[in-house]
Amino acid sequence: MDTVGYFTYALPAFGEFGDIVWAPLSAFIFYKTFDGTKGLIGDILNGIEEILPFTDFIPSFCIMYFLQNKNK
Repeated sequence: MDTVGYFTYALPAFGEFGDIVWAPLSAFIFYKTFDGTKGLIGDILNGIEEILPFTDFIPSFCIMYFLQNKNK
């Protein structure tokens, strides 16, 4: 999912417009993937991260995956 967010910059002049479309979708997918309180907090933070310019390099899905599975 993080890679999809990176691809919004693959086409020139599409990057920030792509983020406007991708941010709510990414936040929804994040919430559905990581349910519960972690999913809700991550949903909000992921949506903000995706909509803000120049923050797409943060791999929020990967970070949450590792945090959720560190004790398994």
